[in-house]
Amino acid sequence: MTEYVRCSEEVQQALHEGRPVVALETTLISFGLPYPYNLETAMEMESIIRREGAVPATVGLLNGQIKIGLDKTEIEAFAGGRDVLKTSRRDIPYVLSTRKMGATTIAATMIAAELAGIPVFATGGLGGVHREGEVTWDVSTDLIEISRTKVAVVSAGAKAILDLTRTLEYLETFGVPVIGYRTDYFASFYSRQSGLPADVRLDSPEEVAAMMDAQWRAGLGGGLLVANPVPEEHEIPYEEINLHIEQAIREASAEGITGKEVTPYLLKRINELTGGRSLATNLALVKNNAMLGAQLSVAYHKLQRDLAEGVVR
Repeated sequence: MTEYVRCSEEVQQALHEGRPVVALETTLISFGLPYPYNLETAMEMESIIRREGAVPATVGLLNGQIKIGLDKTEIEAFAGGRDVLKTSRRDIPYVLSTRKMGATTIAATMIAAELAGIPVFATGGLGGVHREGEVTWDVSTDLIEISRTKVAVVSAGAKAILDLTRTLEYLETFGVPVIGYRTDYFASFYSRQSGLPADVRLDSPEEVAAMMDAQWRAGLGGGLLVANPVPEEHEIPYEEINLHIEQAIREASAEGITGKEVTPYLLKRINELTGGRSLATNLALVKNNAMLGAQLSVAYHKLQRDLAEGVVR
């Protein structure tokens, strides 16, 4: 790759052979889930992707490089490490130059995926415009990154702690298509819908793959958001979870929590307020997204092979 970007042998071989690969982040492991659920979930997401016929590529910064395709020992280090830095676009140069250990956010993982030529990335929930963002200007870099990075992001919509209406407005302004997967509505992380419409509804990985191909072969660039609702049996209704979110936000404000510390604080506090239900929902949705991400990657690579062979127009 380059001096600063390295793929594992497995990922490099899969990319060379044109086989489907799915990128995964490490912020979910280091900051999004408590130990040992983080390690168990990370390994299970990789297993799900393999079962669906794709190669997992978990991304993290190690020893002055962006490593695409972490091994089990490296994932364990991210799951249990105390000196891991949460790493978004602005943090990458510092973490690389100091050779520190950096867990990639959604934005940073998108960057790594595009550098490696991986078109699909599965995660939990996209960042966005925070509540009262019109006052604080707290807007996630994820939104900017998906507007300019050529990757399809499979998530359970955006995190429910956000201002979802403004998040969708931002995505519209920057030309990011929002796909409701098997739904007309935008998923809201813990809940299957937010009451807000998705831009389009698509009902199969093949349909999503065709839209990815149309966007990129037309020269439009940028990413797509595939909003995949949490399985119904694990859903927490939006009206119910929103009460807990509002309480957690008030407490975060009272304690002076700001910046990149806000989301981990809120997720932890919401889990406490729901008696552990939100964690169970979080675990279910990331595994569900890994499965769809693999199916989408398989469908996209099949479409590219068919196009190359003249099987389809």
